[in-house]
Amino acid sequence: MVGVGDDVEEVGVTEAVKRGSRLSGTERAQLAEELSKGYAEGKSIRALAEEAGRSYGFVHRLLSESEVSLRSRGGATRGRTKQHPEPEQRAS
Repeated sequence: MVGVGDDVEEVGVTEAVKRGSRLSGTERAQLAEELSKGYAEGKSIRALAEEAGRSYGFVHRLLSESEVSLRSRGGATRGRTKQHPEPEQRAS
């Protein structure tokens, strides 16, 4: 638990704020900044949500409100993968 005199940035907002509590003002802005940095480093929204003790939707909304450019979905697409035919070899 972080006391009044403790430096919040030293601990990190995700550890300093009680999980699941309502956030507003500077705490929300600090959490948004921390999540934005993690997302920019390549962490997924799901990983950030788990670390922060928040829902996927909350983290997604916070990143969107912070005008973070969200990556497109990754992973396999539905359906069969397209097979490219082997180039024909000519006999010379």
